[in-house]
Amino acid sequence: MQILIVLSSPDPEIKWNTVRLGNFLLNQDEEVTIFLNGAATDLYRGDSESFPIAEQAKLFALSEGLLAA
Repeated sequence: MQILIVLSSPDPEIKWNTVRLGNFLLNQDEEVTIFLNGAATDLYRGDSESFPIAEQAKLFALSEGLLAA
């Protein structure tokens, strides 16, 4: 199944959880695209020890997930 997730929130926790959800779905053999909209286009803003967005995004890309803006 092809899944599109639209992310438009600048909140670091929401961005982190969105990419985590994408990774979970990729592990279930789904095709996943995350579309970054508005304030979410700066995906790595808010990356921290509590919300390691960059780490999750790297895993997402290496697992053949697609990020689009």
